[in-house]
Amino acid sequence: MPAQPLNAAAPKWKDLSPAERQVLAPFSPEYDQWEAQRRLKWRGIAQRYPSMAPDQQQRVQQQMRAWAELTPDQRRVAREQYKSLKSLPPEKKQEVTQKWHEYQNLPPETKRELAAKAPPPTAVRPAAPGSPVPASRPPSPAAGASSVPVGAPAGTAPEASAAPAPLVTPPLPAATKTGSP
Repeated sequence: MPAQPLNAAAPKWKDLSPAERQVLAPFSPEYDQWEAQRRLKWRGIAQRYPSMAPDQQQRVQQQMRAWAELTPDQRRVAREQYKSLKSLPPEKKQEVTQKWHEYQNLPPETKRELAAKAPPPTAVRPAAPGSPVPASRPPSPAAGASSVPVGAPAGTAPEASAAPAPLVTPPLPAATKTGSP
């Protein structure tokens, strides 16, 4: 069955087929509160689900369950991190991907040890002279905050998946002339 066009009416939960409801079960409590575009997107995924390879189906289900368990605040942070990772230059994206793969290949006990550690403090970058700085600007994930892909197991060690935070040296005060040369 093809995915619905975006201009089609977004169905309510009760209007989905039993197969679609089964696939989207982790989202059942909130599905009807979503905007139409999101409902259509997930309905399309549910319609493609039967044609996916078993490993893809398993991955989709794991990611949906993980996302459904997040609080609204955690979801907001995940979206912000995704956007910031998407805007990284290709070489930084590759570095983050490599670190994530390295983390994935660690033995489970090492992952648990890393997850138990407190995350490192986030580096604060001083503003460039003359640039406006918002009063309450959240730290940028690209500046060293953790970035764990959606669908990553709960409690994964963010420090193992993100590029290390750059060391920041505060700017030195301008030199003053005290005498003639």
